Amino acid sequence: MLSDRTGPPPPDNPHAAGIIPEVVPPLPRPNDRARDLPWRTAFDWLAQGWSDLWNNPLPSLIYGAGLCLISVLLIWSLFAFELDYALFPALAGFLVIGPLIANGLYEKSRHLEQGQRSGLFAMIFVRPASGYSALFMGVLLLGLFMLWMRAAVLIWALFFGIAPFPGSDEIVATLFTTPTGWALLLVGGSVGALFAAFSFAISVIAVPMLLEERTDALSALGISMATVWANLPVMLAWGTIVLAFFVISVTSALIGLIVIFPLLGHATWHLYRDLRPDSRQKGRSERMFIPPA
Repeated sequence: MLSDRTGPPPPDNPHAAGIIPEVVPPLPRPNDRARDLPWRTAFDWLAQGWSDLWNNPLPSLIYGAGLCLISVLLIWSLFAFELDYALFPALAGFLVIGPLIANGLYEKSRHLEQGQRSGLFAMIFVRPASGYSALFMGVLLLGLFMLWMRAAVLIWALFFGIAPFPGSDEIVATLFTTPTGWALLLVGGSVGALFAAFSFAISVIAVPMLLEERTDALSALGISMATVWANLPVMLAWGTIVLAFFVISVTSALIGLIVIFPLLGHATWHLYRDLRPDSRQKGRSERMFIPPA
């Protein structure tokens, strides 16, 4: 709105002498997603997961054994249908969809918090509080897994051209004893690490959040990324632990999954509990992109 004043500006006007007022930066706002946890907290989550694993251990061990059996059958299918070229990308892609598969383990840890025992049936047939949004999150993670598989094939073609796969008996020597193989490992490992890091960031909080809270998948995804970024030191430590246990599982011919996967799944539930404020749990709705109804 324009002023009708024609005389000199009042003396208390900072523009009276032609001086531009000082620009004051806004006061810092506290990040309500930052929990200021030391990186060593990751080992506390691991210890809590170990405790949950051995509290009524049979359902958790059967859960892990079932995953191990399914993984072995899938690998056998790759060789049976001459798709062994997808073996290494498929193993790496396990890190992408792992949080989704662990839903039953989150359910058991949640029941233990409430002083209840959770049987195998309840762990397999989980009913998330977010309903179909949890299913949509699963579709997103599976889509990300398929995208990684396609990217891996393109990276292979980039270095070795459109040529028949040399076979699983020659691939190790090809990758580790030739300059082209080294370059493929460097580029493929870097791209795979980006996929794994992105999947970790969007799902490590989002999947248990959709189980416990009423929200939508995209909001859970965004909240998970924001929470990971606000607690980067402890989340980097946790990601390193997950990667180390994954390597142990692969080198043990996947037998280690029987114990390792339940351990990590139960521990991830305690990660979620520590990183999400109590006021935003217990079924309350928080949405980052869509206002609550």
